[in-house]
Amino acid sequence: MDHSAGLDVAVKETSICIVDDTGRIVREVKVASEPEALLQVLKNPAYHFKRIGLEAGPMSQWLYSALAEAGLPVICVETRHMRADPPTCSNIGIACQPKEMTCKQRENEPEK
Repeated sequence: MDHSAGLDVAVKETSICIVDDTGRIVREVKVASEPEALLQVLKNPAYHFKRIGLEAGPMSQWLYSALAEAGLPVICVETRHMRADPPTCSNIGIACQPKEMTCKQRENEPEK
């Protein structure tokens, strides 16, 4: 079974949401915003990722590089694109975001 993941990155913690190809949430977890912590979750052999969406931000280059070097199918997603077109989340293979930051919530956030 294929999986997708959405990563909501903050300075201290990253929320990870993993879904299967039917859209069912398989796992939601918060880990330290460090490559080793993310890889510990994402390299679990139980998951076969089609796509991992990483929120663009100050830490994204560092995290993206580490995930890509580990062979994961990671893409960097600009938050504004999810706000402007929430269906894009599933179109790019990110079927969910962590509970506290769904695509629908992002659509309703005011621009910063």
